[in-house]
Amino acid sequence: MGYEQKVNSMHLDILKEIGNIGAGHAATALSILLDRQIDMKVPRVKIVSFDQIMEMAGGADNVVVSVFLRIEGDAPGSMFFILSLEQATAFIKFMTHDENFSFHASPPSELGLSAMQELGNILSGSYLSSLSDFTQLNLYPSVPSLSIDMAGAIIGFGLIEISQVSDYAIVIDTAIKDLAEDSGSVNGHFFLLPDPDSLDIIFQSLGVQG
Repeated sequence: MGYEQKVNSMHLDILKEIGNIGAGHAATALSILLDRQIDMKVPRVKIVSFDQIMEMAGGADNVVVSVFLRIEGDAPGSMFFILSLEQATAFIKFMTHDENFSFHASPPSELGLSAMQELGNILSGSYLSSLSDFTQLNLYPSVPSLSIDMAGAIIGFGLIEISQVSDYAIVIDTAIKDLAEDSGSVNGHFFLLPDPDSLDIIFQSLGVQG
């Protein structure tokens, strides 16, 4: 049975609450790191097909910036945080104050790439910590890897194992905003792809029938 049959609106409400708590932790960590007030929200959580993942990333041939990691422990899986080149550039400029940063530079600055990887570290750690606290499961991230490539190549890498049993994943929309600036928010998509059986383990741990 695919995720779309297993997950109902109550499940999504629980996942959104977990996401919002994780976003709060991430905002606190970013605020301390940057020494200015950062706000993070999770506007929505939903189930999407793999084709929709590609659409949300702008199409299989669209070049995106992604932080990928494996979830290890009691409920293994994969996580992606994906930003368009435009949104990733805006975030890096916002984090580093380097208005000249560009992914089209050869090579892009190490400081900018490190800032992007650090965002992935903070987000993944915060979301996993929140999920682990709620479920009482032992969950921890692998070292995140940063990729700049076509969405189809990046996402396809993470779907190899689970695509044999499901065609769906959980997406946590994420909006990051500097409260001192009036420049709008940086919006990305956080994709949670539990391995086979991990989704049942997560919801059983929450006391929710899978």
